[in-house]
Amino acid sequence: MNTFPYMIHSSDDPMAVTETRLAHEVHRAATTLLAEAAARPSAPLDTLAQLRDFLVANLRHHHHTEDEDLWPQIVATAPATADTLKELSEEHQHLEDALDQLAAVTLNDADTEARAALHQAAVAVRDTVHSHLAHEEPVLFPAFREHITPEYWAQFSQQVIATTPPVAGHLMIGFLDEVGTPDEVSAMLAALPEPVQPLLPAMRQQAAADLASLRAIGS
Repeated sequence: MNTFPYMIHSSDDPMAVTETRLAHEVHRAATTLLAEAAARPSAPLDTLAQLRDFLVANLRHHHHTEDEDLWPQIVATAPATADTLKELSEEHQHLEDALDQLAAVTLNDADTEARAALHQAAVAVRDTVHSHLAHEEPVLFPAFREHITPEYWAQFSQQVIATTPPVAGHLMIGFLDEVGTPDEVSAMLAALPEPVQPLLPAMRQQAAADLASLRAIGS
């Protein structure tokens, strides 16, 4: 018996749950990979830097959109959630501090201490993200099911896509392919702007190569 009903997912889940679950799984996978790869001397420094920059930009954007847009919408419909969402926003600030430390690491091929610093900062971000998501999802997924309309989510999702920083976007495609089913990923990527659609095969190929190099696959 599953004792965590918020973790039960099905094809009947609203897009708000599905898309957010996939985004969270990307965050888990990407922060874990960066922490592991930063400790691996063979991991290319330029690809490490690319993954670091992708994470910093996307994690900041993700929690800013929650604090500024999504939380007020939920509270307007369910005022009793205000205190809990405020606590989650406070956790976002802790994450922001960890991201500042990660972004501040100066990477240099000749500097072995830089990799150690990157690893330390990446571990802090990974642990913060994983802990935060464990707190957030039991609150967020039921709130989405009960208080977020499909119409609002469609508008919110398009706004998120339009404002996402253009930093190593191919990595998002690669991670989505790893954490989602083909149908889930197709549904998410269908919302991308039309000019991006023909680029997806090349983005997938580049992401596969970069992720393999970070995992030391084929070396």
